[in-house]
Amino acid sequence: MSEAEAAERQLDGDVAGPERDAPSNAGQDAALDDSQAGRPEPDAAPPAEGQPEPDAAPPAEGQPEPDAAPPAPDHPMRRIRLEKVVLNMGVGQSGPALEAAKKALEQISGCKPCPRSARGTQRDFGVRKGEPIGVAVTVRGAQAETLATRLFEAKGNAVARRSFDDFGNFSFGIREHIDIPGVKYDPTVGIIGLDVCVSLARPGYGIRKRSKHKARVGRSHRITADEARSFVAGKFGVEVAA
Repeated sequence: MSEAEAAERQLDGDVAGPERDAPSNAGQDAALDDSQAGRPEPDAAPPAEGQPEPDAAPPAEGQPEPDAAPPAPDHPMRRIRLEKVVLNMGVGQSGPALEAAKKALEQISGCKPCPRSARGTQRDFGVRKGEPIGVAVTVRGAQAETLATRLFEAKGNAVARRSFDDFGNFSFGIREHIDIPGVKYDPTVGIIGLDVCVSLARPGYGIRKRSKHKARVGRSHRITADEARSFVAGKFGVEVAA
């Protein structure tokens, strides 16, 4: 071996020696990992003053979102009131029968009834289009509540459960109008049956009837059948039969 080759090998050994002899830190790193494995993670730092808090995490997939808090039942906009009571008598013909029905409705309600005309011609029944064949009257306000109390008494203070719809309306029939308290039999009138339709409302229901910018009443603001039954039972003492 020449002197040049020996010097080159000695130089390579000096360079590689420190790298080979350097101590390994792998054992220390593993010891640190084992010591920190059981420690809890630190809480997130609170937001700086003046900065908004981070939003809450969305619910996990498959879990329902939390419902919004229902409105308070005693809120002024949730109070139910009696809007109107409509009485209707259909006699199917004009003449003396129609006049008797007008007299009976006026005796029941204390208001002047209005005639109702046929929408089409029915030759089998001898009815012409536009011919008055019935009468109806609408009562509102405090007078409507007094009238409703008398009508419920004529039904024995009981209304069928199926008579209620999901918009705050319910209806029932009375076979003989003389069953209503305060109504006496009149030979010139006879005995006539009638239909009763009661409408309930909440503040804000007028939005669907105004002349401009009409809109629908929201589903959450509508009077459901259960709410209507509870109102009638609490205010008039009516029993809702199955």
